[in-house]
Amino acid sequence: MKPLIHAELRRLLATRMWLGILLAAALLGGGTMGLLAFVGPENFDPPMPGLHTEEGVRSVLGFLGFTAFVPAAIGTVAVTSEYRHRTVNVTFLYAPDRWRVLAAKLLTYGLAGMVYGLVLAGTSAVALFGAAAARGVTLGLPTGTILELLARLGVAMVAYTVLGVGMGALIRHQIAALAVVVGYLYGGELLLMMIPGVRHLYPWLPGGATASLTDFTAVADALADQLSSDPVVLLSPVAGALILLGYTALASTAALLRPLRRDIA
Repeated sequence: MKPLIHAELRRLLATRMWLGILLAAALLGGGTMGLLAFVGPENFDPPMPGLHTEEGVRSVLGFLGFTAFVPAAIGTVAVTSEYRHRTVNVTFLYAPDRWRVLAAKLLTYGLAGMVYGLVLAGTSAVALFGAAAARGVTLGLPTGTILELLARLGVAMVAYTVLGVGMGALIRHQIAALAVVVGYLYGGELLLMMIPGVRHLYPWLPGGATASLTDFTAVADALADQLSSDPVVLLSPVAGALILLGYTALASTAALLRPLRRDIA
């Protein structure tokens, strides 16, 4: 297994993908957080509580959860690019036990997702505290709580990276896989929240689990207000983490087992 993991790491570091991962994390973390914090949630349309309140800080932090489609896309591309460029043929000839190849990818890109999450959380923290200091605003949450919420977001990004690897191994066609993963995470769950009979399933879906993990209810509450319905009740942060872990484990298991019975071509 070690040679395969080393090979995956060399493959990752030999291209510019690793640089793209770091830049995406920094731009989405520091850039998004800096913009939201400098503008101030009280100036949003519709207005939200300011950064001097607990609700305001949780809101700007929670918006980072909507960037989870990026690490998911990174994991998806990591697998589907091998099928697209036919390098998977050589890979499986070198290591006929396909499950070991997929396991190495899951571990390698799980590590890449961890780095992504650390950069995202770190740059977000710098941007948030910097913007608050520049505006002279005292944040409505203690520093320790803010760092804890950012750490939860970092963990979620690891899960979505691995989830992307699993979906890439299952679908294999790069365009189709990206369309499914990005389309579902970016807009699919928001559409489901608008369907009366289905919206109550939202807490059990990946996006709802992430919202539970980060205590982010602003979007669910806003949609409920627009639809004149009761807000969706999210699960506890622990339950959200367990559900997200369950989806990750399910995708990883499927990624390990499904390719064993499929032709490469």
